[in-house]
Amino acid sequence: MPARDALSERLIPLQRLRPGDHAFVSYGDDEVRWEAVTAFVRLGLARGEKVLVLPSPDVPEEEVLARIDFPSRSTVRARRHGQLAVTSMRELIRPDAVFTAARQMGQLHAATDRATAEGYTGLRAFIDMGWVAALGADVAAMARRETGAHALFTGRPYTEVCAYDRRRFDRAVLTAMEQAHPRVALERLGSLRTVHGPDEAVAFVGEADAANQAGFVRSLEIALSRTAAARRLTVDLTRLHFLSVGCAVGLLTLARGAAGHDLVEVRCDRGQHRMLRRLGADAVPRLAPREVVRPC
Repeated sequence: MPARDALSERLIPLQRLRPGDHAFVSYGDDEVRWEAVTAFVRLGLARGEKVLVLPSPDVPEEEVLARIDFPSRSTVRARRHGQLAVTSMRELIRPDAVFTAARQMGQLHAATDRATAEGYTGLRAFIDMGWVAALGADVAAMARRETGAHALFTGRPYTEVCAYDRRRFDRAVLTAMEQAHPRVALERLGSLRTVHGPDEAVAFVGEADAANQAGFVRSLEIALSRTAAARRLTVDLTRLHFLSVGCAVGLLTLARGAAGHDLVEVRCDRGQHRMLRRLGADAVPRLAPREVVRPC
């Protein structure tokens, strides 16, 4: 469904997170949680980052590793060499027994520096917020940490996902925590969201693949209908993790047939721009692909 709230600008696929990003994600299903953890870990390892996983305290390390490694033992080497570690908030703040934002952030700041000194490209951490109840932490203190952690991220090679189990936190806390994070990750891998901006601009977030092609094309048809009077439409593809050839062809076909429009501007990254040109974008007079770089 289209979204028009403040969330729209912060929503991003988990696979598009990069150093400096601090993201909220929530889940209400254990399988969804493990999909997110596994993708986050494997992408970090592939990018040469050091990776920390802080699971919910009630989940044993053996289960975490079994989930991440399924169906193969792909992280054994990374664990052996110290690139991947499963730890806990209790370990992170040691020797302190009580959580404080200053102690936690200081430890993560130092861990990021150690990671780069060891030759890694940065540090990323997946933190399941089940630790809050386990340590008896104050929710207000946690909120202050989430809104005041800029020094961990600004200009630094650190990426963090804070995962909230909707079965453990009430709705007011979840809403506040979602608003406290600069980024909000899509809950499900493989999903596609359509969000609308000023002047009926349409942005796609997630994966525009074969499974989502009908929805992708339908959203474009609706956007073209809504912008008929203005005679121009802006389409933003920069928050897609994947754009299939079928969806790209659908976009070109609709732009070619949009006789009532003077301009269909497509904001895209380098790979998407290359694909559109190879598929014939230059032959569509009213189509204007524009390569953009996400601001740091």
